[in-house]
Amino acid sequence: MSAGSKKLIVWTQLPIALFPATAFLAFLLASAIIPSAISVTDPYAIAPRHAFLSPNWSHPFGTDQSGRDILTRVIHGTRQSLLVGAGAVAVSFSGGIILGLAGGLGPHWLQRGIGAVIDVLFSFPALILALLFSASLGTGAGPLALAIGIAAMPGYGKMIFSQVLSVRNSGYVEAARALGHTPFSIIRRHVLPNALRPLVVTATMGVGQTIVWAAGLSFLGLGAPPPTPEWGTMMSMGRDFIADAWWLTLFPGLFIVLTVLSTTIVGRFLQRHFESRPL
Repeated sequence: MSAGSKKLIVWTQLPIALFPATAFLAFLLASAIIPSAISVTDPYAIAPRHAFLSPNWSHPFGTDQSGRDILTRVIHGTRQSLLVGAGAVAVSFSGGIILGLAGGLGPHWLQRGIGAVIDVLFSFPALILALLFSASLGTGAGPLALAIGIAAMPGYGKMIFSQVLSVRNSGYVEAARALGHTPFSIIRRHVLPNALRPLVVTATMGVGQTIVWAAGLSFLGLGAPPPTPEWGTMMSMGRDFIADAWWLTLFPGLFIVLTVLSTTIVGRFLQRHFESRPL
């Protein structure tokens, strides 16, 4: 079989949903990096005469109570929403690695102590922890990402902890010790790649989940302050007019849903890809 035929078979075996999901995530990435190239309108420009316009050719997503274009604000709000989601995952993933490695590779007393702390924190709903931390840290995109990251940290820590415990007792790690490899070399070459590889999928799908949490906290007034074009804040600003101006909350919420669906589809694809290619 030729190389071209093999590539064609690989492409035909890809799930159909992966293509629109990837395209949507690419659009979000472009919106976050160069929003002004996609929508040239100022997201903060008010036009009272055009307030509460329903979706039309001039304003496909309608306008809000101040006459601001909803489509423009959704596009410009992508950066804040993605930064909060990615930042929260980075915080929780980094903290989880520290907790998991310290507990899984440390002495027995440290292993039991970190395991107990993770179990206690993991018993609380992550969104409740995020709400408590967010109320303590204050409002804004940075504190919101930090609060969600800390709240999600026990989940990542528990997964990494269990992965490290499984890897440290494996045959190839024992063989590396017998060959005289240093502990740092064993961690870098054997423990980390095998322990963290399954969590790439979790982190990918976690971006969408943290965006949902951030939107929920912003809806409660704990996120970016108005009139910041952030999806959760936009939904919070539009909830008082939902009966007469449904588009104020529909389109930001729709982007949140599509982001979660897209990251989940890509994450599931990565999961199947990694499972079919052992280290």
